[in-house]
Amino acid sequence: MEALRVVWILAIAYWLGAIPFGYIIGKLYRNVDVRYIESGRTGTTNTIRAVGFWPGALTAVLDVLKGASTVWLAKCVAPDVAWVHMLAPIVAIIGHNYSLILAERDETGRIRVYGGAGGAPAAGGALGLWAPSLLYILAVGLVLFFVVGYASVTTMSVPLVAGVVFAYQAAQGNLPWVYVLYAVLAEALLLWALRPNIRRLLNGTERVVGLRAWYAKRRAAQSKS
Repeated sequence: MEALRVVWILAIAYWLGAIPFGYIIGKLYRNVDVRYIESGRTGTTNTIRAVGFWPGALTAVLDVLKGASTVWLAKCVAPDVAWVHMLAPIVAIIGHNYSLILAERDETGRIRVYGGAGGAPAAGGALGLWAPSLLYILAVGLVLFFVVGYASVTTMSVPLVAGVVFAYQAAQGNLPWVYVLYAVLAEALLLWALRPNIRRLLNGTERVVGLRAWYAKRRAAQSKS
């Protein structure tokens, strides 16, 4: 395969990943800049905090699709080169987490980039590589989000679930083993992006979501009454 073609695929994958849907939706929906609210991330969770559940849900769908679209592009241009299929969504996650579209200079003159944690485009990459994997990711993710109650843990679970699914399918001869490497690389990127959340998880100060957050609010309301 021509090296130039690979470069073009990965370049397009980066810029697709770099599209800051959370930022765009925040501006269009309520004219707010999600970069300056709560965590400052442009992904699903912070968009929900900034502008509400449904705009956040739309952000999630679009971020999943941009991750998947890079795999579809790679499969179209290089149908027999599995490592390119795997690498395209990895580059998209990098674009999502470190979007040059949102680059700006801070007060010290340094260039600062913004982005999300990478969970949704990682799920999209898994969708593009093997579509049924998204069902397993969603099933585990919904339990972790609504029952366990940590958005960061939900995000970190995405490549882990994908990796288990891909490893099983590869062992059956249904998928190439290089797809498992996708899960490993994606997990590394997500863990790096979620370093502050991991510290809060370890010291017990991470914010709860889902049913745990609802129950905490209910208990607080009852204690005041």
